[in-house]
Amino acid sequence: MKIGVIADTHIPDRAKVIPQQILEAFKKVDMVIHAGDFVDSSVLDKLKAVCKNVRAVWGNMDPYEIRKELPEKEIIEIGNYKIGIIHGYGHPNKLIDLVTEIFKNDFVNLIIFGHSHSALNEKRGNIIYFNPGSPTDKTFALHNSYGIIEINDKIEAKIVRI
Repeated sequence: MKIGVIADTHIPDRAKVIPQQILEAFKKVDMVIHAGDFVDSSVLDKLKAVCKNVRAVWGNMDPYEIRKELPEKEIIEIGNYKIGIIHGYGHPNKLIDLVTEIFKNDFVNLIIFGHSHSALNEKRGNIIYFNPGSPTDKTFALHNSYGIIEINDKIEAKIVRI
């Protein structure tokens, strides 16, 4: 299973469209996960146009029309692995503690989150913490990015710089 991961698109505030490089990459994945802060619902439609299997949660900047369609938190199972998805909120330095607390009773192997706009791929104990960064905003990061996760007999996650 190959998964494209994106968050914090903030369209149209930070950019008019999802970068073409990402749309091309997501044509070759089995699933796309968006970890919130679409801002405009057209982003979800665009992702579904390149990959039919899109999972997503809402973020703190998403309007009511998106929040009514998507959950705040989701857990999906792929093979023997459980993946927790949430946008996150609050101070960026506290995000790992926050998402750990949110999923503490769910026994997840991987937590995908956004909010900080800063890419992260880090294993702590038995959990991989994965933030794809933002493809459209570099306010809190040196580069724009997205993620690719491959799940077979193990989880391999990588950040892709744009």
